[in-house]
Amino acid sequence: MPSPSPSPAPDSGAEAAPAKGSPSDFLKHVIGKRVVVRLTSGIDYKGVLTCLDGYMNIALEDCAEWVGGQRRGVYGDAFVRGNNVLYITAA
Repeated sequence: MPSPSPSPAPDSGAEAAPAKGSPSDFLKHVIGKRVVVRLTSGIDYKGVLTCLDGYMNIALEDCAEWVGGQRRGVYGDAFVRGNNVLYITAA
């Protein structure tokens, strides 16, 4: 007979970025917050994540384009097609 699985540790109640969970949980957590979106071309877009869909299409506000660590453009609002996204990280 299998032993019961251990119960999860109690929540500390502190607000922090999720250390574990699904990528979907992370993305829900960062909507409305500043993020860095790295494209497959190596270009970064930094801005506030306003929405995204299941295809990783991303809408950003207060957005700036960064190439090689230098800001190259300021766009305000930007839309990034999901197939160009390498990763998203909290800023």
